Amino acid sequence: MVDAALEAVRKELREFPAAARELSVPLAVPYLDKPPTPLCFYRDWVCPNRPCIIRNALQHWPALQKWSLPYFRATVGSTEVSVAVTPDGYADAVRGDRFVMPAERRLPLSFVVDVLEDRAQHPGVLYVQKQCSNLPTELAQLLPDLESHVPWASEALGKMPDAVNFWLGEAAAVTSCHLGVQGSEPPGPSFCWQCTRTTMRTSTVWSQERSISCYIRPLTGPSSPMVPWIPLDPLAPDLARYPSYSQAQALRCTVRAGEMLYLPALWFHHVQQSHGCIAVNFWYDMEYDFKYSYFQLLDSLTKASGLN
Repeated sequence: MVDAALEAVRKELREFPAAARELSVPLAVPYLDKPPTPLCFYRDWVCPNRPCIIRNALQHWPALQKWSLPYFRATVGSTEVSVAVTPDGYADAVRGDRFVMPAERRLPLSFVVDVLEDRAQHPGVLYVQKQCSNLPTELAQLLPDLESHVPWASEALGKMPDAVNFWLGEAAAVTSCHLGVQGSEPPGPSFCWQCTRTTMRTSTVWSQERSISCYIRPLTGPSSPMVPWIPLDPLAPDLARYPSYSQAQALRCTVRAGEMLYLPALWFHHVQQSHGCIAVNFWYDMEYDFKYSYFQLLDSLTKASGLN
């Protein structure tokens, strides 16, 4: 009797992603040709928890024309910033059965630019990717070049962003597959704006029901006993070890210069870039509403039934 009930639960969980995807997940990340009004943004994207890419929203920002490696060298070259240093470009990532974080160095931004332009050398891959509002705290001189928030999003969400992050790195820098921030706290909506004119950031995203196949696992971390992270690599998934990932249906999208990706709360994502990248991320903390409760329930049932 117990075995039959458990198998019935497993069957429902296996079938849930397809049903949820059919009802609410687009086949591709849609493009908007202009920024939405706050009402349309909240109604069409925030409430249904769907991603989109917004074009023609940033043309009035000086950064779109001014930001380049020579501009950074001249404007903020002497400023020291926090830089992640890794052997292969993967910062927060899984190695074996452990969650590892990058070495962190304080380096003048001009030196990072020199490395990106092959004028200097440094062991490993450098990536400016501090996710604690490093733009206003470390590079405040750049703030006049862009708006401090996304106005129509801030009005729709009823708050200002909790963090504004600056990203600078080479093609080898990859953001591993994750649900958002480290630890048990779920991510909020975020907007990643791409600046570098010739660079493309390719994001692979999965909606929140993919917790069944994305294998969030507690892993030994560097500073806490266990860190929940995703051990599989979507670029080369080990289906023998993670068979449920074969059910995952990823959405692959490319964010080009001057475009903005809206990534809703509780979406898994993995990011690559074509080559040297300059980007800004506006992060808004999520609302702990019914979507979060449903996600927690789904995650708990998946673990309890042995599917993850």
